[in-house]
Amino acid sequence: MKKIFLAIVAVIAIAGVVVWQLPSTAQTAPNVTFTTLTGEQFTTQDLRGKVVLVKFWATSCVTCVAQMPDNIENYNALKDRGYDTIAVAMQYDPPNYVKNFAESRELPFKVVIDANGEIAREFGDVRLTPTAFLIDKQGNIIRRYLGNYDKEAFLATVNKALG
Repeated sequence: MKKIFLAIVAVIAIAGVVVWQLPSTAQTAPNVTFTTLTGEQFTTQDLRGKVVLVKFWATSCVTCVAQMPDNIENYNALKDRGYDTIAVAMQYDPPNYVKNFAESRELPFKVVIDANGEIAREFGDVRLTPTAFLIDKQGNIIRRYLGNYDKEAFLATVNKALG
């Protein structure tokens, strides 16, 4: 009986992740202000005209850390075509850890600390990492990702959005 219950819970959890990653009807990205580690400020409105991955992550998140080399590679390969990445560190992540991580890994994209949790709240109360949102040139969320994702499918979606 316990095995059946656990199997049902596992199926529900997997279904939830699959549904979470399905494309939804076009939803405009929330208008938030980002502040980078260097103090630069910009809003989601400022990102219009680019395809942007807004990635919520933490230095303590094993999957987040494992995905960073792909994030760097994708950014470097696609930035000249209008692709950008915004790495949003979660509110609970110590700023000195985030700064050290960004510097030691030479992250080429903008790194933001969500100091009061406002950005995560505006993006649907993000609590799990990694959670990422792919935003098109018009500022619409075209895909959301939770946890690991298929790299080829991700790049196909990005390339389609870039045109």
